[in-house]
Amino acid sequence: MFRIGAHVSISDGFEAAVDHEVELGGTCGQIFVGSPRGWAVSEIDETEAEAFRNAADEQDVGPWIVHGTYLINLATPKDDLASKSLDCIQDELDSAATLGIPYYVFHPGAHTGAGEETGIENVGERLSEVDVPSDVTLLLENTAGKGTTVGKRLDDLDDMVEISAYEYGDLGICLDTCHLFAAGYDFTDEAAVDDLVEKIDSTVGIENVQYLHLNDSKHPLGSEKDEHEHIGEGEIGEAGFRQFVNHDALREKPMVLETPEDEKGYEWNIEKVTKLRTDA
Repeated sequence: MFRIGAHVSISDGFEAAVDHEVELGGTCGQIFVGSPRGWAVSEIDETEAEAFRNAADEQDVGPWIVHGTYLINLATPKDDLASKSLDCIQDELDSAATLGIPYYVFHPGAHTGAGEETGIENVGERLSEVDVPSDVTLLLENTAGKGTTVGKRLDDLDDMVEISAYEYGDLGICLDTCHLFAAGYDFTDEAAVDDLVEKIDSTVGIENVQYLHLNDSKHPLGSEKDEHEHIGEGEIGEAGFRQFVNHDALREKPMVLETPEDEKGYEWNIEKVTKLRTDA
């Protein structure tokens, strides 16, 4: 079943986030469980967690995914930052479990001069220190590759999993279309998207890609710049997204939007993706 949604705020509470998603026309969704630019994670009592779960079930919105704070950096050579990152990841994972949300995703971080190989090793080794709840899958998100960030290449994400004490199942992958394109992975025509899917399958494995972030790119292929654009309005374009969201290997995976929040907004983008789906 086609599942498309957007990132929604929890400012009115977790239960209200479900209503906001429905108002946008979404059938799955993404939230933060704290400030995206801070370390604090919201306290969630069982009453509000149950209200969220019931609302999501009753309105058939899911699966949901929790996005980690942007401050997280497991690639860092700094032990204090790594420690804060691990504590935050654990709290966010536990919040996802409390809410009954099956997926949690974060950006691996940046090596800040320690070297790419060291950064990748740091991520893998530190992942081993996290206690992943049995009903939550921790997802690594691919990056655009700007600066010293790690995770630009699919092989690097696979290495992080391999280095960790975990296996696929407890861990998985979330692919962001803007990040893929900025990192040099083309999917703007049929042959290109077939090549991309083959590359995914030969590295992390297509079955381990559990979620998709749909974002067009303001910048050209291989730019390494992470600036999102409305679907079809950027360098990827309508043809690229039509290929991507209809590919047999990708079409049934849940998709959430992180497109600009301006006059077009998420509702416009959800409608756009729905129109690009051949069976919608």
